[in-house]
Amino acid sequence: MATTTKKRPQAETGLDLDTLKRFYRTMLLARRLDDKEIQLKQQNKIFFQISGAGHEAVQVAAAAHARPGYDWFYFYYRDRAFTLALGMTPLDHMLQAVGAEADPSSGGRQMPSHWGHRALNIVSTSSPTGTQFLQAVGTAEAAVRARKLGDPVRETAQAKDDEVVFVTTGDGTTSEGEFWESLNSACNLKVPVVYIVEDNEFAISVPVEVNTAGGDISKLVAGFPGLLVLKCDGTDLEDSWRVMGQAVAYARAGSGPALVHAKVIRPYSHSLSDDERFYKTEAMRSDEATRDPLVRAAALLRARGVKDEEFAAMDADVAAEVQAATDEALASPQPDPSTAMRYLFSPDVDPTAEQFDTEDDPRFSGGETTMVDLINATLKDEMRRDPRIVVFGEDVADCSREDVLPDVKGKGGVFKVTAGLQREFGGTRVFNSPLAEANIIGRAIGMALRGFKPVVEIQFFDYIWPAMMQIRGELATMRYRSNNTWTSPVVIRTTYGGYLKGGSIYHSQTGESIFAHCPGLRVVMPSNAVDAAGLLRTAIRCEDPVLFLEHKHLYRQVYNKGAYPGPNFMIPFGKARTVRPGKDVTIVACGALVQRSVVAAKAVEERTGISAEVIDLRTVAPFDMEAIAESVKRTNRVIVAHEDSLAWGIGSEIAARIADDLFPWLDAPVKRVASMDTWVAYAPQVERAILPEPEDVAKAIEEIAGY
Repeated sequence: MATTTKKRPQAETGLDLDTLKRFYRTMLLARRLDDKEIQLKQQNKIFFQISGAGHEAVQVAAAAHARPGYDWFYFYYRDRAFTLALGMTPLDHMLQAVGAEADPSSGGRQMPSHWGHRALNIVSTSSPTGTQFLQAVGTAEAAVRARKLGDPVRETAQAKDDEVVFVTTGDGTTSEGEFWESLNSACNLKVPVVYIVEDNEFAISVPVEVNTAGGDISKLVAGFPGLLVLKCDGTDLEDSWRVMGQAVAYARAGSGPALVHAKVIRPYSHSLSDDERFYKTEAMRSDEATRDPLVRAAALLRARGVKDEEFAAMDADVAAEVQAATDEALASPQPDPSTAMRYLFSPDVDPTAEQFDTEDDPRFSGGETTMVDLINATLKDEMRRDPRIVVFGEDVADCSREDVLPDVKGKGGVFKVTAGLQREFGGTRVFNSPLAEANIIGRAIGMALRGFKPVVEIQFFDYIWPAMMQIRGELATMRYRSNNTWTSPVVIRTTYGGYLKGGSIYHSQTGESIFAHCPGLRVVMPSNAVDAAGLLRTAIRCEDPVLFLEHKHLYRQVYNKGAYPGPNFMIPFGKARTVRPGKDVTIVACGALVQRSVVAAKAVEERTGISAEVIDLRTVAPFDMEAIAESVKRTNRVIVAHEDSLAWGIGSEIAARIADDLFPWLDAPVKRVASMDTWVAYAPQVERAILPEPEDVAKAIEEIAGY
């Protein structure tokens, strides 16, 4: 339940004079860095500024209870004083402000105040509000699971027995759904996360009573089981220090998560792109000034006997430190333009490389079986090989209530793809998530940052959209935005596609182009069982985030069955396969359109003699332009066939590349075959009309051959 703090006698605070002086100096340093950045922005020497002014007291108080490099930290953009108190330097801050190559947080890739520091365990901060909460839960969860799994996983994750994950936020961001999702999982898992809500009563210009029902977030969260909720005056050093101590002690003892609701102020505008005078009266601003944490900390020091001369000396010392950092940062070079594409993907492990190509040496065993079975076998082999792999999502476990597992058949996914994994590897490595897609991806990112290899499942592609911010804004950017300091090589498995008779609008979507458009994300679309095994193994063993699309219609088809190709069978990304050779027309296809294209090609050749070559892309990000070029240079005619809607589908990009690179060899325009630009209907005859069928491909072959 919520606790309202009261003033305590000096003796109970535990803060001696030297500690108070250190706190004050850090607060002053943070404020002066804000002021210097504002000056530089006005001089057009930096390009953005957002301050942490008014938040300094609770931040330095929290840092006093933290262990840099031992605990973990997920910050938001106002946590300047917190990072300084942990060990980041004024130069670190100014290097980011000027966009210098030497910026330790991002190498000049992120705005100022987007902190990151590997040695201090400050995870790369991003701009989307609210994405940090689920990642913090995943990072805390990683330690809990690593300790259960023992060595070497514990060593890989650097899991400590009493570590804490700090996650900070402004009051406005508590309106985001992922904040509530994270509290649900943090309490359910009883993980050591300390939430710090720095409530300055405004989200840009929107006041707290508009953002939060009742205007008090601590009242709203009071009902979460096991969550310690405390309040403090975040402008008061002593109160903040005492309350933060209680919260951290609670989490460090393994009692569960804690939330500190700290009332602070924002004496500066939201950023230099904002002007608070548009929505704050002079009386409101004057009232805030009386609660300025710097003013209050100085008064506390004066009450302890600190003289004006000492304040003046401290001011001069801080000013000199800030100026020296500024001068050095301004002289520091910005990144070379040639680095623009650097660190989109791992510089060390290339899944398109020869080391991932064992396709010519399969070690088949057993009879032919389905894509479902081979994906399941691949997951089992990889989990036996690598104890860092965890599998989770909705319904993926055999049975969450492990005490009844011996008495039930077990679920193992709605399509049985993960059946038996929990029985073999246990509930610490294979477990169900809440029905919340962002929860799955956010927690996976937090775990992957610590060396785990999450292979997570989004049950249906049609419901992946709540996780889109975590996928595009976080997962795909992590390596790039941190300049290769932080990585999250998560594999996301999800089912997709139509041809189900009854899938309708919400169980038939295809939309690979949306994800192929995300820099830093690999997108894989196997069309048969053997390819699914080889590509999934590559996805797991590479060090990049991968979206692995599994077509529901292809899961149990007879025509795409195969024998298990062995525990080291891999297919590199960006390597297409010629499924059917031909000499007159090239068909570039993927997923369910591969077999439909083969059927069409056979029918047309039998009827007309036109010989069509069918290429299975297998991966769309990257895709094999060399294989396409080799074929088109022979056939001089090309069709791109895919299941997604015609407009803005992957066919558009492939056709454009062909036009750019292969125009001299084309004897006809590039033709596309795809779905209608509408949703997939429930009625079977309408569904069939919407989705591309073999006769659609056949018609395209004849048209382009006769051009």
